[in-house]
Amino acid sequence: MPELPEVETVMRGLRPVLEGHQIAHVTLRRSGLRFPFPLRFADRLAGKRIDTLWRRAKYILASLDSGEILLIHLGMTGRFTVIEGGRPKNLGEFYFETAAAEVGEGLHDHVALTLENGTRIIYTDPRRFGVMDLFPEAEAESHKLLRGIGLEPLGNAFDAAYLAERFKGKAAPLKAALLDQRIIAGLGNIYVCEALHRAGLSPRRKAGTMLRKRGHDPRLDDLVRHIREVLAEAILAGGSTLQDFAHTDGSAGAFQQRFLVYDREGQPCMRCGQAIERLVQSGRSTFYCRHCQR
Repeated sequence: MPELPEVETVMRGLRPVLEGHQIAHVTLRRSGLRFPFPLRFADRLAGKRIDTLWRRAKYILASLDSGEILLIHLGMTGRFTVIEGGRPKNLGEFYFETAAAEVGEGLHDHVALTLENGTRIIYTDPRRFGVMDLFPEAEAESHKLLRGIGLEPLGNAFDAAYLAERFKGKAAPLKAALLDQRIIAGLGNIYVCEALHRAGLSPRRKAGTMLRKRGHDPRLDDLVRHIREVLAEAILAGGSTLQDFAHTDGSAGAFQQRFLVYDREGQPCMRCGQAIERLVQSGRSTFYCRHCQR
């Protein structure tokens, strides 16, 4: 599933294309994705201007001049393709050509937005685990998919003191606590593995052990720094390509070329040379170095 850097990359690719533009026409090729589309979904979008586009956790949100918000989740295989002048738009360093004739006409092209300037945005989702919803702006904080989400890891409020407070008394493994979306918004499996390795912390360690009688373990400061760094680096690299993720121009992310532990089971740790191990925590694969991470 695309994680925060991948969703941020897609959002940044869509922002200059969508913001300030009017949706002239909406084509729906099915009645829904993971859930049914909202009532009169196409009619409520058509003729509306997109004022702002932003990301919250792993959701892309668009504020419309109608006072409603369009919510989008890419699920496991969702992707957008932007077509200008009949050809996919080159938005990134890792661009490669996609035959324009195939875009928007495929079996899994479920939603097509046509803007007033003729630009088309095609949403493709083979597994249909994505989500699109439309609701009043006043309901954003209480929306079932958005309420209770934790702090953004790239925001100013995210620091070691915040983690210490949220980890207080927690017997859950550090890896599970970091993946808890009620604590940190949008942080996913890949980047937790990478950040824990950089910080030298074991994913097995109980989250509550990162506290001291006075204050917190100073390694929490390192962990926060590494979480920020690994996310920022991944965004600059365009995300990671695992199975189906692609940008709005059809290009693939490249951060997977920089993985230190993720998906490197049996390979030598780049820090100490010992073999990277894999274990399963809460149904997710964890990759780590037993020697380096304590």
